[in-house]
Amino acid sequence: MMSIEDESPRILRVAETTSTNSLLRELIEKEALPEGSVVVADFQTAGRGQVGNVWESEAGKNLMFSTVLYPTCIPANLQFLISQIAALSVKETLDLYTDHVSVKWPNDIYREEKKICGMLIENDLSGRNLYCSIIGIGINLNQRVFRGDAPNPVSLFQIIGKEVDRKEVLDHFLSIFYRYYLSLLREEYEDIRARYRAALYRKEGYHAYRDGAGEFEARIHDIEPTGHLLLALKDGSIRRYAFKEVSYCK
Repeated sequence: MMSIEDESPRILRVAETTSTNSLLRELIEKEALPEGSVVVADFQTAGRGQVGNVWESEAGKNLMFSTVLYPTCIPANLQFLISQIAALSVKETLDLYTDHVSVKWPNDIYREEKKICGMLIENDLSGRNLYCSIIGIGINLNQRVFRGDAPNPVSLFQIIGKEVDRKEVLDHFLSIFYRYYLSLLREEYEDIRARYRAALYRKEGYHAYRDGAGEFEARIHDIEPTGHLLLALKDGSIRRYAFKEVSYCK
């Protein structure tokens, strides 16, 4: 397995691309980029979010990038660990600039009740293990106005009232992310999971949720190693959900 120490990651910057995930996949199909390599774009013409959502971002204002890992020692049924370390790395990066940052299951990053970062993780499998993970991240940094139909976006500029250096934020992220990845390779799974649970949005108390049967109140009971969300209802029953099977209500 290639490790970060074997060859230094490359950081490739482009002015415009359809999507950094798509561009990074094209590049690694042509040559074996070192693990941890990054593609950063000033603008994405078709930035992708989960299940086909489009990520709005003003050109040159925000941080949009994708990085590649080759986590061949990680079993496919534990692939949610990749999502957890990516989410924790963004949260801890933003903690350097503001407070009240949390991880909204599975991997959106919120500041209070507004979304400041989204990500799209694409895992390729080889047999029972992961082969390649492409992690695409969009962080709202310096955008002053959002004109799309996203319900609750926020940028770091709107929070702290000044622009931040995008390269500085990326450097902070990569430092934290590489550290978490090495922790993952050392099989420190429970530490990662504990940190993720502690960072969860609305982790305390009962809140309103909605599933196919309607709205209900529950509290977060746990997150399974597979990434499934366990919600505890007031009657003591537990409901188990995969991504997109349940949503948060305001």
